[in-house]
Amino acid sequence: MQSLSLADWQQRRSGPNQQRPGDMRTAWQRDRARVLHSAAFRRLQSKTQIMNVGENDFYRTRLTHSLEAAQIGASLINHLHHSGSEFERTLLPDENLMEALCLAHDIGHPPFGHGGETALNFKMLASGGFEGNGQTLRIVGRLEAYHEAHGMDLTRRTLLGLLKYPVLMPDLPQPQDDSKPGALSRWKPAKAIFQADSDILDWVLAPLSDNDRSAFQQVEPLASSPWQRSLYKSFDASLMELADDIAYGVHDLEDAVVTGTLNAQQWQQHMGQLIDNLDDSLGSLMHKLQQQLFSSSHHQRKNAIGALVNIFVTSVQVSETLPVASEPQLRFNATLPHHQRQLLNGLKSVVFEYVINQPEIQQLRYRSQHMLLDLFAAFHTEPTRLLPRNTRERWQQAFDKEGQIGADRALCDYIAGMTDDYAERMYRSLF
Repeated sequence: MQSLSLADWQQRRSGPNQQRPGDMRTAWQRDRARVLHSAAFRRLQSKTQIMNVGENDFYRTRLTHSLEAAQIGASLINHLHHSGSEFERTLLPDENLMEALCLAHDIGHPPFGHGGETALNFKMLASGGFEGNGQTLRIVGRLEAYHEAHGMDLTRRTLLGLLKYPVLMPDLPQPQDDSKPGALSRWKPAKAIFQADSDILDWVLAPLSDNDRSAFQQVEPLASSPWQRSLYKSFDASLMELADDIAYGVHDLEDAVVTGTLNAQQWQQHMGQLIDNLDDSLGSLMHKLQQQLFSSSHHQRKNAIGALVNIFVTSVQVSETLPVASEPQLRFNATLPHHQRQLLNGLKSVVFEYVINQPEIQQLRYRSQHMLLDLFAAFHTEPTRLLPRNTRERWQQAFDKEGQIGADRALCDYIAGMTDDYAERMYRSLF
């Protein structure tokens, strides 16, 4: 079975490493440090996870969510290291690499969560669209200030691990009136990398054989929308996404229970039948844990949250998901058995139904989306008058080099990089 060499994985776009004298860190330690010390990572402290930033200091933000995902990612590696075969252990990323992926996985998210993502995508339909994971690659591969041309200049394996959707953006439908989106739910983004960043994607996938790359980048059309769905991701990316799912499904559930947003009756209505259909041992454990979850005792609730995380961490397995690939990083993924995956999907859906989908949250999301629509329209109409000086210079350089499409991308970079608080202040300043 073909496998890329360590040298291939540790390559950076800037060329051979220029480590400082006496720097004994590994490539993965350096990648983790670059993510951790980046401006994009710091901004996560003031970006919405589910509850709006500032509503309550207890709520998780994108920053605390990313820290929890990193800890879970490390736990997944530790479990597979002790329970997996010798071959599976050779697949595992270094713990520093895993933490780098989990810490960086959300840095492309704009202000106001997925609502803000949809608003920016609508405004960018004529200029290549917008999607959070695509923006993450753009930040680490182009925008951050570690390297003049290559952003954080991360290693190839780290960049591959950040690609949840390793395909380019399809042609996007255009609205009849770009000032009136109507129902924004119609304009949710395609899950893909921006055409403007195709050079980064090409570099990441360059060492793969033609057959491996073709298989890895397969897509299928979605009947319910004009978008496509990429079918595969790398082994590292599957670990990162699983850690993200567990952190979202379990820890955001904790926020909902503690704040009273989700009560025991709602839980039972949504989860009762699913739990009854689990296998005997898992179902029995969940009946016990749900009692602890809604107990008045704080330590019992905390024990239930830890036990839920443990269910998923200790169930992780390595599965062959792309048998035709010769590169093991593409051929295998980290997965959960059927019942554990059903349970995790159930936790995510109960958070969506009783937290995200609540009218109060959706009203805030609606307001936030229209704030970003108005900000984009104002800056797009009078960029040289309204944009901050540094951003204005970047906008002008992009316009001179790539025309309106490039200028719109530079404007989108600016708005997507805002924190919730900054976007709100800027909106008040203009309107």
